Amino acid sequence: QVQLVESGGGLVQAGGSLRLSCAASRSIFSFNAMGWYRQAPGKQRELVAAFGSVIITNYADSVKGRFTISRDGAKNTVYLPMNSLKPEDTAAYYCPATLLTGGASYDYWGQGTQVTVSS
Repeated sequence: QVQLVESGGGLVQAGGSLRLSCAASRSIFSFNAMGWYRQAPGKQRELVAAFGSVIITNYADSVKGRFTISRDGAKNTVYLPMNSLKPEDTAAYYCPATLLTGGASYDYWGQGTQVTVSS
């Protein structure tokens, strides 16, 4: 059973910073992909940033230069430091992980952490 626990969200003023954390119950290097998604009320879930299986990092255009995904293998944790936050960054942030095994793909999601940016 894979567990992912997100934390670090909160209320911040525009221009401020937060660092999200995602703690996994197993080695983060065992996953084929990990990253951060977000979903604002009434909107579709969107990719924020992600690691691929060959350490390719993808970012949404809207967060490039402001957010930087990173990971600490020793702590089995993926981070998302977020700077220069904007009201449009307000959303629930999730840390999914994908595991390919036995010819099947499994996606795991945490409970999410809420980020609210006030203007």
